Amino acid sequence: MPKTFRPVTPGQRKLVLPTLTDLAPGEKPAPKSLMLAKRRISGRNHSGHITVRHKGGGHKKMFRVIDFKRDKENIPAKVAAVEYDPNRSALIALLYYRDGEKRYILAPQGIKIGDMVSTSDEPPFQVGSCMRLKFMPIGSVIHNVELYPGRGAKLVRSAGLSAQLLARGNGYATVRMPSGEVRLINEECRATFGIVSNSEHNLRVIGKAGRSRWLGIRPTVRGVAMNPVDHPHGGGEGRSKGNHPQSPWSQFAKGYRTRSPKKTRKWIVKERR
Repeated sequence: MPKTFRPVTPGQRKLVLPTLTDLAPGEKPAPKSLMLAKRRISGRNHSGHITVRHKGGGHKKMFRVIDFKRDKENIPAKVAAVEYDPNRSALIALLYYRDGEKRYILAPQGIKIGDMVSTSDEPPFQVGSCMRLKFMPIGSVIHNVELYPGRGAKLVRSAGLSAQLLARGNGYATVRMPSGEVRLINEECRATFGIVSNSEHNLRVIGKAGRSRWLGIRPTVRGVAMNPVDHPHGGGEGRSKGNHPQSPWSQFAKGYRTRSPKKTRKWIVKERR
């Protein structure tokens, strides 16, 4: 269950936070070799122009280097810690490999300190272990899925998400994505067993403006509160209505398909819901 608070202060009245039951920091601090300084760009490009609005400020963060390739084959690793990562919605797990190397991975739901995981094409099929799609049992619940063999996982990486392996044939695996889309992926691509941790992340309620600022989110002004020169929704005497919901640059916001027609649908077996 997510955590609610007694309204001792106005900001706690609506506050809802995930309980992070899987969180288990280890005895030793995180290795400095896996931490990098993270320079904030606050939504600006190389010219200093704002290209993404509503970004800026926020608490200082260090970047944790995550192993999305999982390419250390047949070397067992022990889970030394399950930690919070400010750069993503999921928790991360620190692995100590038998050869002495340390790496971070996305923590699957239910993983605990002391568990053993590995990258291999042979059983056991346990949570946190990585394997090529062509060796996984049909029906497996997976996350951290590659799009191209050896390039690292790109799909199903957010908190609480999982995909399902439905079938295999002609060198491709049929995978049902979290959106409901069914698509073909090269069976040489790797994926990890299990569901991504912190499934309560989508239930959180920020509760107050200050918490958004801590997260690096700046205020958003409604279009209807602007002048006509600033937004398609702006202007009018009093409250006006009748505009189609759209961005300041007239990109429709509801019901308008934004997928590029240049992208191929060759690998999509069934459209998302």
